[in-house]
Amino acid sequence: MRILFLGDIVGKPGYSAVLKHAEELRKKEQLDALVVNAENASDGSGLMPRQYNRLLEAGVDAITLGDHIYRCREIIPVLETSKRMVKPANYPGDATGRTWTIVDTPAGPLGIISLLGRVYMRPVDCPFDAVDAALEEIGDATKHILVDVHAEATSDKQLLGRYLDGKVTAVLGTHTHVPTADAHVMEHGTAFQCDVGMSGPYDSIIGRDVRRVMKTTRSFEPCHFHVATGDIRLCGAIVESKANGHAKSIRRFEMSVSE
Repeated sequence: MRILFLGDIVGKPGYSAVLKHAEELRKKEQLDALVVNAENASDGSGLMPRQYNRLLEAGVDAITLGDHIYRCREIIPVLETSKRMVKPANYPGDATGRTWTIVDTPAGPLGIISLLGRVYMRPVDCPFDAVDAALEEIGDATKHILVDVHAEATSDKQLLGRYLDGKVTAVLGTHTHVPTADAHVMEHGTAFQCDVGMSGPYDSIIGRDVRRVMKTTRSFEPCHFHVATGDIRLCGAIVESKANGHAKSIRRFEMSVSE
């Protein structure tokens, strides 16, 4: 199976770029699955139902979310019924959304799990227990499983990667919006990268207008951090797996789509 996972879609620039290039990427990279983290698609925070629908129409197979999952309340009814989108599995049981899902691809079923880190993040349940529960529920339904670890600390991501080595196909990090240079296949066959980067404007402070972030940082005077518009890139990772679900390779993916 050949999977492209794109990191956090940030605002209209990132969202529009995914819509425009999704089908092209599927063909060019000979993808079996395209998975995206879309928790920042709506003006940099949250996801709207119309955006969810358009991403699927454009060729996205599954969507992961993170700590901004409920920022747009309109998405909650979609989360109640969607089989193409997951909440962090270590959110409380009463939180709306699926803790895991399986989507069909030309190469077979692909399992999707999202986890939230605990260092410098809002309090959540144990990600290790949550992923164990999700994997037990998935059982033998698929050997190919992608885990999005939405976390602030590289230590959180590395620990979960090591813990899941050999149990899933890939553990790929999101949330910090900056690609890391540590993409590799671990000892027992799981592909790993601490952060796959964001899909959005890189002439920015992690997706936001530099001048506004700088002003607030230096003066403490609050202002709205508009999404930036320059140097648009799609960033992520391409993972190729074997029939047994173990990763054969991983490579960083980066595509400039600036005018």
